[in-house]
Amino acid sequence: MNSWQHCVESAESTYLTLFFNSNSRLAKLEESLKDETLSEEQRHEKRLQHAQKETEFLRLKRSRLGVEDFEPLKVIGRGAFGEVRLVQKKDTGHVYAMKILRKADMLEKEQVAHVRAERDILVEADHQWVVKMYYSFQDPINLYLIMEFLPGGDMMTLLMKKDTLSEECTQFYITETALAIDSIHKLGFIHRDIKPDNLLLDAKGHLKLSDFGLCTGLKKSHRTDFYRDLSQAKPSDFSKYMQILKYKITSSPMDSKRRAESWKKNRRQLAYSTVGTPDYIAPEVFLQTGYGPACDWWSLGVIMYEMLIGYPPFCSENPQDTYRKVMNWRETLVFPAEVPISEEAKDTIIKFCCEADRRLGSQKGLEDLKLNQFFRGVDWEHIRERPAAIPVEVRSIDDTSNFDDFPDVKLEIPAAPMPQDGEINYKDWVFINYTFKRFEGLTQRGTPTKK
Repeated sequence: MNSWQHCVESAESTYLTLFFNSNSRLAKLEESLKDETLSEEQRHEKRLQHAQKETEFLRLKRSRLGVEDFEPLKVIGRGAFGEVRLVQKKDTGHVYAMKILRKADMLEKEQVAHVRAERDILVEADHQWVVKMYYSFQDPINLYLIMEFLPGGDMMTLLMKKDTLSEECTQFYITETALAIDSIHKLGFIHRDIKPDNLLLDAKGHLKLSDFGLCTGLKKSHRTDFYRDLSQAKPSDFSKYMQILKYKITSSPMDSKRRAESWKKNRRQLAYSTVGTPDYIAPEVFLQTGYGPACDWWSLGVIMYEMLIGYPPFCSENPQDTYRKVMNWRETLVFPAEVPISEEAKDTIIKFCCEADRRLGSQKGLEDLKLNQFFRGVDWEHIRERPAAIPVEVRSIDDTSNFDDFPDVKLEIPAAPMPQDGEINYKDWVFINYTFKRFEGLTQRGTPTKK
């Protein structure tokens, strides 16, 4: 497929989505108007308000959105391929999390397919288990994702504050994570990077899934080889990572206390490194011989182990040893006697961390988990309505106390140079139709929350 065909198909998909969403909103309105307590005049007024909102949405959708429309407040996150800032939209006062990705890095490290998949899933996954994206746009230097700000921080920070979680708390968070994983699988996506860093907590302490930078989908535009310049062919996503991991193995055995201390000491640094940590990645992903949604259930088992034991089952002093342990999980998945857990919890972890075709969740998804004894008594339908297992302290809508500080990072975003005539090339077409504006984001107005 050439770049022109890609542009046409991408545009068609964008307009079809716009049409479908508009019809869906109208259907919801008409359903709500069936309420017998509404008078005909009230129904007419609601239809008129809806039509005005749709018209306003189309008008605002045509307007250009850029970094100049947002006031940067604080840097709240940094990853291998970008950073996240707390920002305030100048015209409405609404506070958001702005994820910034450098185009040059995306191209050099062959992340275009993953960036496209991340953008697409955030457009499609408009529900309670995935962080909501309101806008996406770009300039000649960067890609920008404007998402809801979840002030509760992430699960990594929560686990670093606690030695271990009780089985009751673990059941709560694993259930919510399972619901989030199932929701994206139903959309045809595989996350591939389920880990505590990517489990965010809202103001009430409930969980949402974020960071789809390694996510894969069913579209051609979600495959790395679709964008690859064959004259400059490079290794696939994980092959470079594998080359790093397959080198020296040096660490000696540690008891559970030392492992927990070592893990917490190095955890933050691993989260911000370009290599990252292989602790949560399923063995079939490393093998590069094919994998499916089951790889996300493996990651859930690793997180469950970490919550109950205090560190992941395969953690080591270096990524090379961790990789070796993951690949030899039959021998290395052990439970320390000094940290006792129930047989139901142990059995569930083993069923998550096993062969892909036998893995809990691999056959019927969430239905497999509902039959498991560890999840006995879970109200799957209403868990988000009950109080969270651990309350979150949030003082205001822009409270960042649950996030790290990055004092060395400049808050200002450099102005992007204007493209010269004739500069539309490979670097530009791969990001075409990246822009998105959500209906709720453009039709809601509010008073500023911070001056």
